[in-house]
Amino acid sequence: MTLVSKRTPPKRLVECELINLAAADQTRFVQVCEQRYHDRLEAAALAALESGAQIVMLTGPSAAGKTTTARKLSALIAESGRRSAVISLDDFFVGEGRYPKQADGSDDYECVEALDLPVLRQCLQDLAGTGVCETPIFDFLTQRPTGTTRHIDGRGGVVVIEGLHAFNPALGVDSLPKGTAIHMYAGLREEYAAADGSRTLATRDIRLARRLTRDYLFRGHDADFTLRLWPHVCQSEDRYIKAFKSRADLVLDTSFSYEVCLWGHYTPKMTAHEYADRLQNLCSRFEAFEPMPGTVVPTDSMLREFIGQ
Repeated sequence: MTLVSKRTPPKRLVECELINLAAADQTRFVQVCEQRYHDRLEAAALAALESGAQIVMLTGPSAAGKTTTARKLSALIAESGRRSAVISLDDFFVGEGRYPKQADGSDDYECVEALDLPVLRQCLQDLAGTGVCETPIFDFLTQRPTGTTRHIDGRGGVVVIEGLHAFNPALGVDSLPKGTAIHMYAGLREEYAAADGSRTLATRDIRLARRLTRDYLFRGHDADFTLRLWPHVCQSEDRYIKAFKSRADLVLDTSFSYEVCLWGHYTPKMTAHEYADRLQNLCSRFEAFEPMPGTVVPTDSMLREFIGQ
């Protein structure tokens, strides 16, 4: 089994009935899926170390789990005895009053120019040159940079930089000395099919279920809010991630086969009015799986990013 690929591997199409057979022993099924993710993560950490790169530029679509994956990847690198840290590109937002505008006059938070590119490029150059840098700290409540910085010391180690625009050439990674940085793509690679082989759930559906659950449980958003925003999220992914996906040096699969049973438990708890049909359509496709409660998910699982502790 390929744990980490240097090119985008084809997606796996798994029959729903196989998931239900495995789910008959929930504890074992969860353990196997969690171990597979951990094995893939270990392989990615080893590949990053063996590359000799000082920087890992990590991206992935919404709800792919890139934030937690970046943190876990950094922890595994540190366990090897090397320094490691995580930098979020979100800390480089220019802030209220400086965002580029969309055609309708609203702020555009997702274009690459929403980041303070000169500051970001300087941080990358400092990491490449000395292994240390000062990163800004962004206050999401006030929507402004705090004016303070965080000291990053990656000397002799690997710094993981994660975010929507991690693959964008505008960041200036290509101007760094050769071998300084590698690009890692984190995304789901498993989809699901009915007995006749027809696809019933795509990776984008799974990510939508992850985001719906997280927004519902922790961000105070009903399903209408998330479903209304989702087309724009997908458009941004196509424009800012897929356009540069070929830059990936490594592809890390963040799928968990058992999670479709989780979303069969969580999504029916949500309500929608404006997008009731869309929600019902999604929920109906999870009905093919035996539901599992969140209590089966290990406390250190990446999926806790979406269901909490």
